[in-house]
Amino acid sequence: MKVATGLATGLIAKPELAAQAVRAAMAKANIHAPSSVLLFLTSEFASDPQSAIKAAAKAASCTQIIGCSASGIFTEEDWVLDGAAAAAMVFSDDVSLTLADEHCKAPTILTLAAPNAINSTWLNKPGARFGGVSGDATGHGPFSVWQNGKGATQGYCELVIINVQIAVGASHGLKSISKPRKITQTSGYDVLSIANIHALPSLTTAWQKQSKSSELLPYHRLIAMYGNKAAQLERGDYNLASIITGNEENGSITLTKALHEGDWLSWAVRDVDAAQIDIVKTSSELKQQLNAEPAFALLFSCMGRGPYFYDGGDQDLALLKTLLPKLPIIGFYGNGEIAPIQGKNELLQYSAVLALFAENNLS
Repeated sequence: MKVATGLATGLIAKPELAAQAVRAAMAKANIHAPSSVLLFLTSEFASDPQSAIKAAAKAASCTQIIGCSASGIFTEEDWVLDGAAAAAMVFSDDVSLTLADEHCKAPTILTLAAPNAINSTWLNKPGARFGGVSGDATGHGPFSVWQNGKGATQGYCELVIINVQIAVGASHGLKSISKPRKITQTSGYDVLSIANIHALPSLTTAWQKQSKSSELLPYHRLIAMYGNKAAQLERGDYNLASIITGNEENGSITLTKALHEGDWLSWAVRDVDAAQIDIVKTSSELKQQLNAEPAFALLFSCMGRGPYFYDGGDQDLALLKTLLPKLPIIGFYGNGEIAPIQGKNELLQYSAVLALFAENNLS
């Protein structure tokens, strides 16, 4: 198995950057004609991604060019935000990226989607899906996801990576600020009370104890962790619902998901230290799941989880490079992350979804 990445940056979005990234990856892997190429472009290419895709295909002598645009991209070499760049990962013939059809029965499916293509109909079809949501700075490009060297008209693509073992996990980087409590009253997307206490005061109290201040609730940093039992939350086995707002009139909290009476809930905050601990834990657990040393990795990180979260550096990427030295890694900072959580494919926010791949010893 030969897999490698290439990264090319420039002052303007020239198609040649995509070709440079592909050629650099081919040289590292010693591949003259890869079977397929993962190509991620920064949003500076949004007005004309097809020219860059064609340049990559020509450099690789391969039409299986798959990928998307994003505000930021990275490889194990470096990360790029707010600049023109192309990142490529090339694969030898013994690793195949195949488009999944409607009858696909693969257990794990790589999914790339535009924001307007996300829907539960295909997201929750059989198969554990992982990946990310594309995006660009303007949202006015002709397309932001591509497959077979051209734009994906349906707005998303689903891929099966053949002849590899796969282990997938999500790192949320959360610090719990309250004990699990049972939800006692809900109305649609509003949680009215938890343990017979109004939801908004319960969150306010938890945050004030955590922050040791009476500052306003930072809803963009707070989130609800929930599950069927308290023990699930205590062992880190939970689902997530983002907070939309608090309602002073009735003391409720509006979430992005409709929870139910009898569910257990803990409030949590996005935390830098917890995030670094979590990415180390996630990568270690995934490595243990594989029956061989990882050969390459894909990482899908939220825009709110990368350098903007870590004060100018991507500590997730830095830690992975330390834990998995010389491992080819490619990914992007997206508008959402996709991962299987509790047996259901979930659209996440502020998370990092990591997939490790190893040679299939059974093949």
